[in-house]
Amino acid sequence: MSRSLSEAVRTADPSAPPRSTPRPAATLAVTSAATALALMTYTAPMVTLPDTAASLGTGLSGQAWLLNGTPLGLAALLLIAGGLADDYGRRRTFLYGTVALGITTMLAALASNTWQFTLARVAQGAASAAILASSLGLLVRAFPAGPGRIRATGVWGAFVSGGIALGPVAAGGIAAAANWRLAYGVLGLLTLAIAPLVPRAVTESRSPRAGRPDAAGAATLALSLVALIAALTLGRDGWLRAPVALLLIASAALAWTFTIVERRTSTPLLDLDLLRKPPFLASAAGALFTGLSVIALFSYLPTLLQHTVGLSAMDTAWLFMVWSGVSFVIALQARRLAGHVSPRHQLAIGFTLHTAATLTMLGAASTSGPGSWARLLPGLLISGTGSGLLNAALPQLAVESVPAERAAMGSGANNTARYIGSAAGVALMIAVSTSTDSLARGADVALWVSAGLGVLAAVVVLSLRTRTRTRQAPSLRTRQVPRRRARRPR
Repeated sequence: MSRSLSEAVRTADPSAPPRSTPRPAATLAVTSAATALALMTYTAPMVTLPDTAASLGTGLSGQAWLLNGTPLGLAALLLIAGGLADDYGRRRTFLYGTVALGITTMLAALASNTWQFTLARVAQGAASAAILASSLGLLVRAFPAGPGRIRATGVWGAFVSGGIALGPVAAGGIAAAANWRLAYGVLGLLTLAIAPLVPRAVTESRSPRAGRPDAAGAATLALSLVALIAALTLGRDGWLRAPVALLLIASAALAWTFTIVERRTSTPLLDLDLLRKPPFLASAAGALFTGLSVIALFSYLPTLLQHTVGLSAMDTAWLFMVWSGVSFVIALQARRLAGHVSPRHQLAIGFTLHTAATLTMLGAASTSGPGSWARLLPGLLISGTGSGLLNAALPQLAVESVPAERAAMGSGANNTARYIGSAAGVALMIAVSTSTDSLARGADVALWVSAGLGVLAAVVVLSLRTRTRTRQAPSLRTRQVPRRRARRPR
């Protein structure tokens, strides 16, 4: 295995001559499989959190770190990974990310305390960032613009849903049969098994940009995002504490420094002019609210149900799979909407469905016994449909809102917004659900908050439409000019 991995890494060197023609089907298969495993490692703690926390001796406050470790690594490095993939080779970045994800997932299985596990989860997020950011860039290279690319991004988005669906079930099933550590070990081995396939299946590609890498922009952005997510996680124990305020101030100052750096460099990590373009803003806003409203709620809801309704880890995993399984099927079929519904309107419909779903689940956390399933199922089905539309539209909008040669950067920016929203949303859901006298009532508060964010998201993405100026018909004005000239005396 080690020899195969070393050969794979060496073969992925971008200085080597790439294949002249991409292999679309193989590229889609490998990138989708690695993406699904990245999401499986991301969602694994959602049902094993109580067992993991008990094994590591993690208190209630520290459990937010167990959940937020991977989003922190993702948010901090997604945009950076996208820029590196465009400049140094998307296949190379993808391969290194796959190898790193396998190793860090196995390290999580060996953790003996909260901080070791959290650091392994942060490293998992960083490795997943390389996979997610480079995947869409590789698909843009393999599939020309048109129906083929729409289908490919839809399939890729479906495997995002598939990874979310399988992660809790696989982790919960293995944990129930053995323990939570074995679940991480199996996921790590599966990820490492993909690495030797990458050089054979994927063609190297990169942006033709010349210039030095934007190291200053990468450093300031990463530190700003780390400070922001750390503040959101610590805020769960009190938002008025000095460490939270200092981290928020540091994050804002670093973000301001990042904008200055990007304005002055010739090869910016993020082209700030994109922030003036409605399609890019719709992509970023849709991703941000997907994290805030959808991912955050379903990241913490399984834990809430285990504490309030008394469901087992596997019960919540199967419920979770209903939601994400429907999302997988809908994302695969969403390509049929191309030409009829724009990605922006698809996002608005997805958020509206999620809002309706959360309202149907109100009071479910107070229902014990078999009735709890009946109270949850309609909402899970409706929200799964909306989530499928979101997962199909977001990658399509991410690559269409930026130049083709910066596709990995567009993917990185989109996913950065998604996982910043996820990290912030998880902290918010934990805060509001524990702010009342009972977790059952707190769960309803979290559902109301998620519904409100869904409404706001639909309004925002609908307002970000591209305004097309109607040009004045050239008929009268242009025809009058020759006449005036014709009347001039010779």
